[in-house]
Amino acid sequence: MTGRRRSPEELRSHQWYGTEGQLRTWSHNARMRQLGYEDEEYRGRPVIAVLNTWSDINPCHVHLRERAQAVKRGVWQAGGFPLEFPVSTLSETYQKPTPMLYRNLLALETEELLRSYPVDAAVLLGGCDKSTPALLMGAASADIPSIFVPAGPMLPGHWRGETLGSGTDMWKYWDEHRAGNLTDCELRELQGGLARSPGHCMTMGTASTMTAAAEALGMTLSGASSIPAVDSGHERMAAASGRRAVELAWTGLAPSRILTREAFEDAVTTVLGLGGSTNAVIHLIALARRCQVDLTLDDFDRIARTVPVLANVRPGGETYLMEDFHFAGGLPAFLSRIPDLLHLDRPTVSGTLGERIAGAQVHNDDVIRPRDNPVAAEGGVAVLRGNLCPDGAVIKHISAEPHLLKHTGPAVVFDDYKAMQRTINDPDLGITADSVLVLRNSGPKGGPGMPEYGMLPIPDHLLKQGVRDMVRISDARMSGTSYGACALHVAPESYVGGPLALVRTGDLITLDVEARTLQLNVDDEELERRRAAWTPPPTRYERGYGALYNDQVGQADTGCDFEFLARPGEVRDPYAG
Repeated sequence: MTGRRRSPEELRSHQWYGTEGQLRTWSHNARMRQLGYEDEEYRGRPVIAVLNTWSDINPCHVHLRERAQAVKRGVWQAGGFPLEFPVSTLSETYQKPTPMLYRNLLALETEELLRSYPVDAAVLLGGCDKSTPALLMGAASADIPSIFVPAGPMLPGHWRGETLGSGTDMWKYWDEHRAGNLTDCELRELQGGLARSPGHCMTMGTASTMTAAAEALGMTLSGASSIPAVDSGHERMAAASGRRAVELAWTGLAPSRILTREAFEDAVTTVLGLGGSTNAVIHLIALARRCQVDLTLDDFDRIARTVPVLANVRPGGETYLMEDFHFAGGLPAFLSRIPDLLHLDRPTVSGTLGERIAGAQVHNDDVIRPRDNPVAAEGGVAVLRGNLCPDGAVIKHISAEPHLLKHTGPAVVFDDYKAMQRTINDPDLGITADSVLVLRNSGPKGGPGMPEYGMLPIPDHLLKQGVRDMVRISDARMSGTSYGACALHVAPESYVGGPLALVRTGDLITLDVEARTLQLNVDDEELERRRAAWTPPPTRYERGYGALYNDQVGQADTGCDFEFLARPGEVRDPYAG
């Protein structure tokens, strides 16, 4: 499975350090002495790049400085030579307008670092939402042996006897505060109990969804994705990943042999069976395109009809959080419940998928449900089509109130997020529980960066009446910790003239999840008249990275990658003859 073991002369780093009689080799070795290393510490050993997204401002990754040391310890133990590279940190909490704007930048940085330096294999440290797909996209394009170390979920939150899930309970209790059911003092007190340790969100949000997808793809050690960030097992996993990276360097097991069509189908099955984040749709499509795998929205919808939701983890589930999922057996136990839906013979960074789940056991049947008692009979995400979204939209229907899954109501349209924030509580808008809230100019180009605006706030007066869900439609994304009847990722986006740009307040819109349709109830002739009168919004960026982003980013249905990064084609190794 792993292939022939390579000789030291076949290592990629040998071109930098081992070719005698060349000035550049002599210079490289002189500089290694400048760094304090003797020849025997690195020459003839696999050089392992440790790409670290640690930052003081990223609470999800603040512990990765220590984990990098554990990785390097493992590399040394296995006879490799570790070199740590700081790379961009994508903090979901602080980076504006959205870290999604910079996912492709980290992917490009990862690819070029791995290609341009003397690297034989890489360990990728990340976990907060966009960092996982970005690191994997870059590693896939560089196609250098790589293993991913998930940052791990934070500890469960606690407040007045309640167990809190970051993100999910933030939205919930903020609405209760707006409804007048929670005082300022109580909200302040809750703030201190929501996020109690380093690590990413401990709900089945985007972070946990994408690290589980990375494990399902075969790019992590078995069971790595759910280990809590502060658990000592997490440090042991990091060291083991360093040791495994050395073996990957010797055998040359590159991402191109792991990230196959079968691997992506298994990752989609995993995401849907976990009731995972809608963001995974965009990220997995983007990663698949880097691997020349034609993964589409239709694949998600097809697979969703075959896999039940078995993970009873919030927000799609009722009760539990990621620590509960981990101690119930983690992803190996979850996958052991659906082996007939998986490709068990395909390779991963450590054995075949079948070998990884052999003998796995579920230790709590309420956290990881049996097939005959699922959380939901079908996968947690549905793909919608219709004249409002000709290239597709998605909805996480398992987290919506059931009565809204087939709904017709009048649109209330907001042209941008700031306008919505200013006016959502304006009584003159006449918003009722039957209204359909529509937000546009929040897609990949219009956002810019497709921010997580999709869970539009419910007006205060409706919250006070007890309303907690409404149909909401946008070309934005929403946090994986969010919930509600939110149709997202409408493509093409309104900023480039998609049908969402033509909706007017008062138009009737029909959402029918069972039929997989999202329809604007306006005749074609009227839509053509509106289209003729539509004018494009002004350009968001005139220079810099933003201008590059605006020129190159694709739509949601194709993964929002840059065209010049997604297209096929070889890039020569810098030391190729």
